[in-house]
Amino acid sequence: MAKKILLVDDANIIKLMLRKILVEGGYEIAGEASTGEEAVKKYSELHPDLVTMDITMHGMGGINALKAIREMDPNAKVIMCSAMGQKYLVMEAIKAGAINFIMKPFEPDKVLEAVERAFANKETGEPLL
Repeated sequence: MAKKILLVDDANIIKLMLRKILVEGGYEIAGEASTGEEAVKKYSELHPDLVTMDITMHGMGGINALKAIREMDPNAKVIMCSAMGQKYLVMEAIKAGAINFIMKPFEPDKVLEAVERAFANKETGEPLL
């Protein structure tokens, strides 16, 4: 059974690119969200195996959504998506419980590697940087 992933980003093109990479990699897309609030709601409804979360979104940002999801489910696996130049936000996200991050623009191999590592190391609870 394919692992289910929730895609969270306010840019539809990013979700489309991630969907293509992940589906071709054998993963199932459980759902999509465009805001942090929507991500938290969908996580509670869908219980995905993994979330890819944009750091900067309108309204509730990715780090606050990450915190809310981890409060709901301390074992939630969240990979943050970041643009170049957001290193300080990535470090804040790791402190908040993100298990890894991927940089935009996406390289398919790096995305799949981060997802595979997340599933392979799910028991450690440590960042996979």
